[in-house]
Amino acid sequence: MRLQEFYDFLVKAGVKQDPRGQKAVEAILEKTRQKYQKMEAKAKDGFDRDKLANPYADTRILHGDPQAEIKNIMLGVDIDVAELLLADRLRTKGEKIDLVMSHHPAGKAYANFYEVMGMQADILQQFGVPINIAEQMLDKRIKEVEKRVMPANHMRASDAAKLLDIPFMCAHTVADNHVATYLQKKLDQAKVQTVEDVMNVINGIPEYKISAGNNNPPRILIGKGSNRTGRVFVDMTGGTEGSVDIFEKMAQAGIGTLVCMHLSEKHAENAEKAHLNAVIAGHISSDNLGLNLLLDSVIKNFGALRIIPCSGFVRVKHN
Repeated sequence: MRLQEFYDFLVKAGVKQDPRGQKAVEAILEKTRQKYQKMEAKAKDGFDRDKLANPYADTRILHGDPQAEIKNIMLGVDIDVAELLLADRLRTKGEKIDLVMSHHPAGKAYANFYEVMGMQADILQQFGVPINIAEQMLDKRIKEVEKRVMPANHMRASDAAKLLDIPFMCAHTVADNHVATYLQKKLDQAKVQTVEDVMNVINGIPEYKISAGNNNPPRILIGKGSNRTGRVFVDMTGGTEGSVDIFEKMAQAGIGTLVCMHLSEKHAENAEKAHLNAVIAGHISSDNLGLNLLLDSVIKNFGALRIIPCSGFVRVKHN
């Protein structure tokens, strides 16, 4: 399997599990292609051409020959200079590492990762929140995240990968789509009635069991186990947390319970004011579940891969 093949497959797998549906994602890609065709030559020179086939700004090859053969992947939830130096050290000791892969975005994929947040409006529309409200509330939040990210030293890890000549990439929303779709389907099929029912489903999943064994179990953040759920919304994809003001609109749309990776203090405060139940499944454990489901698809398509877990990642096979 070549690095480019691997990357292309991750994108296709992410689109397949996108909560918006494949047709909606393809329509967005087609608009991007049309916009690109109308650009002047100077504008095209600075355009990220990955956007023509990849709708997720937070998933990119950051360094490496696209034709390099990939069989051994060192995979972590977060990869920075320290993990790249660890990979280099392991290589000097004879460990075969063809690629280092991060879940969370780095380099150019971190510089504008907030672009993927736009998908949250479409997902909320599917749950009954009017698109004009979802978009306008989200626009404010996207600008906040953009301002926060702008001054960051985006290229730090990518530069280290180049100096060490270690192939390096990140796969964020393509994995998060997997966990969001998987959990939503699982909870819908279970026909959960109470928050405790939700907890029972989540606690039966290996990644959450492992996290609980490390003193970080899923928790009920708002509400209590005996509370009835209403409609359950699994909110686990789209870059990062959305608008702090959206929760009242969610409740009005009929959502009764949120299942999230995490909620900031302000988000949680507003969710409680809207009388929503909230279950925090866990951040790193949910990232693990998404990555494992994604890897299962890769291995099913390409055959066996050797995974070297690091930085919070634990490999669990679901297929």
